[in-house]
Amino acid sequence: MSKGTQEVNPLTAPAGTRLALMGNEAIARGAIEGGVYVVSGYPGTPSSEVLMTIHRFGKGLDIYAEWAVNERVAFEIGLGAAIGGARALVTMKAPGANVAADPILSAAYCGVDGGLVVLIADDPGPHTTQTEQDSRWFARLAKLPMITPSDPQEAKDFTKIAFEISEEIKLPVLLRTTTRVNHTVGEVVLGDVRPPQKFKSFTRDPPRFVRAGMRWNLERHKWLNKQLSMVEGVVSKYGLNKVIGKGEICVICEGVAYNYVVEAISELGIEDKVRVVKLDLLYPLPAEFLKRELKDCEKVVVVEELDPYLEEGIKKLLYEMNLNIEVVGKEEGVLPLEGELTPTIVKKALAKIFGIKYEVRVRSPIKLEEVPARPPPLCPSCPHRYSYLAIRFGIAKAGFKVSEAPIIGDIGCYALSVNPPLNAIWTEHSMGASISMAMGLKVGGYPKPVIATIGDSTFYHGGLQPLLEAIHKRVNILVVILDNSVVAMTGHQSTPEWSKTETGKETKAVDIADVVKAMGADNVAVVDPYNIDEMTNVVAEYLRKPGVNVIIAKHPCALMEVRAKGVSRRYTVVPEKCIGCRACVTVTGCPAIYMEGGKAKIMLEDCFGCGLCVKYCPQNAIVEVKEREGGE
Repeated sequence: MSKGTQEVNPLTAPAGTRLALMGNEAIARGAIEGGVYVVSGYPGTPSSEVLMTIHRFGKGLDIYAEWAVNERVAFEIGLGAAIGGARALVTMKAPGANVAADPILSAAYCGVDGGLVVLIADDPGPHTTQTEQDSRWFARLAKLPMITPSDPQEAKDFTKIAFEISEEIKLPVLLRTTTRVNHTVGEVVLGDVRPPQKFKSFTRDPPRFVRAGMRWNLERHKWLNKQLSMVEGVVSKYGLNKVIGKGEICVICEGVAYNYVVEAISELGIEDKVRVVKLDLLYPLPAEFLKRELKDCEKVVVVEELDPYLEEGIKKLLYEMNLNIEVVGKEEGVLPLEGELTPTIVKKALAKIFGIKYEVRVRSPIKLEEVPARPPPLCPSCPHRYSYLAIRFGIAKAGFKVSEAPIIGDIGCYALSVNPPLNAIWTEHSMGASISMAMGLKVGGYPKPVIATIGDSTFYHGGLQPLLEAIHKRVNILVVILDNSVVAMTGHQSTPEWSKTETGKETKAVDIADVVKAMGADNVAVVDPYNIDEMTNVVAEYLRKPGVNVIIAKHPCALMEVRAKGVSRRYTVVPEKCIGCRACVTVTGCPAIYMEGGKAKIMLEDCFGCGLCVKYCPQNAIVEVKEREGGE
């Protein structure tokens, strides 16, 4: 986003400006061009940078753009704005759509008056997500239109178009992306910016907005189906769905797969044999467009990521047309059912279909299996490392084996504690599930202690109701809330504990301890996990006490703390004292420590000075670096 040496604001730069933008940055610009007034969401890779871009570059813009406590709340904020005529954007990753599913499905029946666009970012691979969820099925479930871009330019343009489609058909529009589109950087030509569209009007209309009336619901379902029948016609006005080439073999693709198909066709030299049918509208499938373009195809190849969603729809459509055209894709094994596609996978598949010999170019003699596994570690000085060590030590101090006390995990940085040497959490499923699952394990008859660990932002997102349930039912569990004062894993976003948001909005900070005490937890302790001995003692004490006991392990995220305060001290290893016992490595797992020549060493630039390794070095070989040495 730089032009020469001067940074250009991608949200306010004039139309015609060409910028190198990440897909998510382009979506943010598209929302501004589309006249968005309300933006809400919950952090989740690969969607987070959309709101982060607006926070960074949106100072002075007359819009509301803030994180919500979870995706359901975010969507309902957007819906509330849109039924009043304002334009709204809601952002989330694929599992977030599950959290927001209840109101999204209901919103299809009431519709909107202002444009409402819901970004759902899927993660084929997966790179940072617990499942390879294919949210295209979600559009069918919700009965809401879904469009998808294939590059940053389309990401911007389609976001802008989505607002227009939404207002014309009076339904929320789902904008589905995948990681490669969200995080790819490409040239984007900016368009004209429309002033924010704010509240227009809102009148009482129970049949439309109240779902308690069953007869009303039936009529609104009929209305919804009628609106969906208009979608293809509306979308065609904006140039979505394209055909490239005139070959007799038709390759249907969407999203980032389109880029792989174009590259493969060019490299294989089969441009004259292929007709590329690029679908930008994923639901409802553009039946008239497909009937027109597929009727004279000899064969149809469907190239798509994740499930055979398009393949299933195309086969059904051709059957209804009485066309006996062979369709191949994932169901026939031409393309894999799992993982993300790559240019090489697509080239190999098309080469096989066309009978072309294609050899993968090997750029390195290194075999993949020879590369050692490198599981992502907790950051140097991460307070969660202290917390999980204290939990393990506390289990032992309470008289139990570590293998006897399940540690039920949750979504967040702390899930990395599953890896050696901590080997801490036993499960990790969905936001807030740690407390519910720990409760279920106990009421199911587990005789020994059960511990639930959950982060601060995750607690506010989905942990409040499970904790209330456990307290109400008087279940004996220990809940450890790992409070590092930020949504850390997705890029350090604000939480309800902040007194000021990224936009400078003054808020009322909500203290976790106050909330937990007000809910009626039996025992509540706030400890600094850096004081590992104190936390160990509290864990041991609370494991012996009946009831719902809560420990709030409160210490700022190390990265955030270093950025705010700098590093006051660092440590190094005295080679003469080190005997190579590896205690510093095997106990802490700190990524700043490594072994070389049988001795432990510390990368000074990665050491944040927490001193945990010092505590567990039996030879006192780890010492603080003098200021003069640290600057070298």
